[in-house]
Amino acid sequence: MHPNRKIIRKRNYDYTNTGWYFVTICTKNREYFFGEIRNEEMQLSVIGKQAQIFWLEIPEHFPNVELGEFVIMPDHIHGIIGIVNPRDLACKIPTSKVPADTSNKNEYMASISPKSASLSAIIRSYKSALTRWCGLNDSHSFSWLARFHERIIRNQEEYNRIEEYIHSNPKRWQDVACNVSTLKKC
Repeated sequence: MHPNRKIIRKRNYDYTNTGWYFVTICTKNREYFFGEIRNEEMQLSVIGKQAQIFWLEIPEHFPNVELGEFVIMPDHIHGIIGIVNPRDLACKIPTSKVPADTSNKNEYMASISPKSASLSAIIRSYKSALTRWCGLNDSHSFSWLARFHERIIRNQEEYNRIEEYIHSNPKRWQDVACNVSTLKKC
């Protein structure tokens, strides 16, 4: 537990709720692991290509998820994730690893892991899969920023605006890259 860590999620909001979310996931120290922008187009590296494959596979692992627009940039990923019918899914956390002396297994499981099928569980699984792949493929220096940024998309107008932002991100990269040193967080 990090006592001084600022809470960045909306308080009292259930991130297993049906809805659309705009997420940004950054590499540690904003390192360019995913490729580079050339002529306003993203040219994916080997890690970037695998990041794209794993992103597109998210709905295979989380049947309650639909993907919207996304883009992989040199040092971050922007994407729209939709959670649909979350209440139809059973918790898939194995109970075999629960300590024998734990009196309430449900409380224990809830305390050690994000809710099954929640936005945090989806992002954690995605980040873990790519990190594991990098380790197995001699890219041991790859690392994510520990957290991610999310925004709850509240209506169609906002969805459309975010979709356009994501789509045009590579075209604006030169402007963004010039200002990276002023960014405090993703």
